Amino acid sequence: MNRVTGIGGVFFKAKDPKALAAWYRDHLGMNVEDWGGVAFRWVTESNPSGTGTTVWSPFKADTTYFAPSQASFMVNYRVEDLDAVLAALRAEGCQVDDKVEESEFGRFGWVIDPEGNKVELWQPPAGQ
Repeated sequence: MNRVTGIGGVFFKAKDPKALAAWYRDHLGMNVEDWGGVAFRWVTESNPSGTGTTVWSPFKADTTYFAPSQASFMVNYRVEDLDAVLAALRAEGCQVDDKVEESEFGRFGWVIDPEGNKVELWQPPAGQ
């Protein structure tokens, strides 16, 4: 079974997410979208349609989305079969969140690494 197949996104806390995103837009040329982050499209020779993205997004400094982690960041990893990966992690004794979230963006689950960092696992919708 494949577990992680790539990085789906990098999320981090910022004192002023809008101002920080503007700095990255203005100085590094990142295409900050209306929702406040950047979606890097995967256009390659073997993937000319660019199916798939990696997201970069600042969150408000007081967000609880990364809880129970105290870290100022969270990495989102792409997986092909979220249920299988979560089951394997549970069987290996990892601290896996019971909640699985489903939306038009795909399915999300979480595990806490040995240093207390929350790790997001993302199964994209079919075709993405």
